[in-house]
Amino acid sequence: MTIDLTALGWDAERAVHARRHPGRRPGRVARVDRGVCTVFGADGPLRATLGPAMLAAAAGDLTRLPCVGDWVLLRTWPDGPVTVECVLPRRTALVRRTAGKDASGQLLAANLDTAAVVEPVHPEPDVARIERLLALAHESGATPLVVLTKVDLAADPAAIARQLAGAAPGVPVLPISAERGVGLDPLRAHVAPGRTLALLGPSGAGKSSLVNALAGAVVMPTQAIRRVDGKGRHTTTWRALVPVPGGGAVLDTPGVRAVGLFDGATGLDRAFADIAELADGCRYADCAHDAEPGCAVRDALAAGELTARRYDSWRRLGREVTFETRRREARSAAERRSGWRSARRRTPRP
Repeated sequence: MTIDLTALGWDAERAVHARRHPGRRPGRVARVDRGVCTVFGADGPLRATLGPAMLAAAAGDLTRLPCVGDWVLLRTWPDGPVTVECVLPRRTALVRRTAGKDASGQLLAANLDTAAVVEPVHPEPDVARIERLLALAHESGATPLVVLTKVDLAADPAAIARQLAGAAPGVPVLPISAERGVGLDPLRAHVAPGRTLALLGPSGAGKSSLVNALAGAVVMPTQAIRRVDGKGRHTTTWRALVPVPGGGAVLDTPGVRAVGLFDGATGLDRAFADIAELADGCRYADCAHDAEPGCAVRDALAAGELTARRYDSWRRLGREVTFETRRREARSAAERRSGWRSARRRTPRP
């Protein structure tokens, strides 16, 4: 079995990076299982462990480990094993905050061209979740998209899409039913030769059904939703890159209970572009948008031009981003102090 790597995104720029490592061959990571990578190479899929150089590079920063969507360089050893030797530079990256206290980020996926926020319309879309995931998508560097799934269960899906457009300024909102094949063509445009579409959303949102519909085959397991409350069960527990016939790939991510923003200041401004534009009109550049005079954001809120729900969501996510930024800065300062003390201990006395 051979694989056309250019259909998965291999290009001249990546080839330049690869030539700096002679004797290594390229591949794209399709899945990672406890340090073992499933990689699409030119000769077909293969399993590769992490090489010593790869482990050393990631010792101080786990985000340097390969993740789904990464382009990597492989080495085949004389006795047969294959190892991942390095990760090529990422063009985009989807990073969320980890649940621990180490102020670090978890890399969900890399090298995405489009990041689609997938949200079911039944029983009711969670607007705050859409806003949070859109901030994450914007921050990744990929083109954001909102996909409303299971629209066959809604009386007027077009009306729901129009209502949600206010929570996604400048972002297309696509109502889709994978079960009935409705609305898939606009989404297919984001899965073209050399391009990757990532699906981000909660369990039961229908991401696996979308992957199957785009791939034209059952490649991901699915389960029917409960008609009582419209909820589905967690069917996919791993992130996977799935090639699509004709070129391109879809990247399915497992549903997450909570997505913490790690470094989302830019993404937050883009996800709330309407409020960011209002903030530019505030009297003071450092306006906290609380009780300051001449606050354009508060004026829009009082005039009914900005809903209290969206304002509260923006403020909540802003506080989260500020908190995470301070945690990272504190961690960096502590590491610098630790390095300085270690250097002093190693310096011999005159």
